[in-house]
Amino acid sequence: MIRRIFSIIFMFVVFMCLFTVPAFAAIGETPAKQQQVVNVAHRGASGHAPENTMAAFEKAFEMKSDYIEIDVQMTKDGELIAIHDTTVDRTTNGMGFVGDFTLEEIQQLDAGSWFDEEFAGEQIPTFEEIVDKYRGKVGLLIELKSPELYPGVEEKVADVLTERNMHRPNNNKVIIQSFNHESVQRSKELLPNIPHGVLAGMNWAEVTDEQLQEFAAYADYFNPNRNFVDEELVERVHRSGMEIYAYTVREQKHADELFEAGVDGIITDFPEYVYDFPGQN
Repeated sequence: MIRRIFSIIFMFVVFMCLFTVPAFAAIGETPAKQQQVVNVAHRGASGHAPENTMAAFEKAFEMKSDYIEIDVQMTKDGELIAIHDTTVDRTTNGMGFVGDFTLEEIQQLDAGSWFDEEFAGEQIPTFEEIVDKYRGKVGLLIELKSPELYPGVEEKVADVLTERNMHRPNNNKVIIQSFNHESVQRSKELLPNIPHGVLAGMNWAEVTDEQLQEFAAYADYFNPNRNFVDEELVERVHRSGMEIYAYTVREQKHADELFEAGVDGIITDFPEYVYDFPGQN
């Protein structure tokens, strides 16, 4: 009788282990979709430091972002720099168009105080400076910003990458993108082994399958405004043979919506909204 009671107790314990351990193991785990999403720091970790400065890129690196996004424009004397707006008014203590400044002039501007006095004296960095510091350490998502204003900018970017042997297939984590799709095509011709992406604003909210196929002829990514991303769009982009990185996330709830939609990457001012996991990089 006692042996029978112990046998029943043993079977009950086994049963509980089989059916409750997985449930406990699931607590605190992150959905597989979220773990697979690429974490792109928009203009660096620009929610924490002044955008497109070395401080922002370093913060993104410290936060283990998969990529830093860099806006590339060109100075009056043909030097590549990182800045988003076509004027320096918003993010520096100067005024005027980027293309009207020489490199020496533009680097005399304070690009940090507007964000916080802690960053007073931050300079607008050169593209080469960023590449040399972070290549091989973190991926580079390079945006050709308003390339129509800077004839030859695609060649200059290609030269920087080629001189550093970053143009070879699978050599570095580099992606080039632009809202100017003709510029993307020119860049792809110069750097056929580097993945390229087309950026899509709200004017592409009704993108057709035919248009996606046209993009896929020269682009590897379709990177749209997050406001028109849903699961159906993600599926159509994937069917076209491209991946999809959505921009720009500034709230956790928006990141969560994109996780559910199944995007491949999220471009965000706050890398902590796209959690980093072992094996993600």
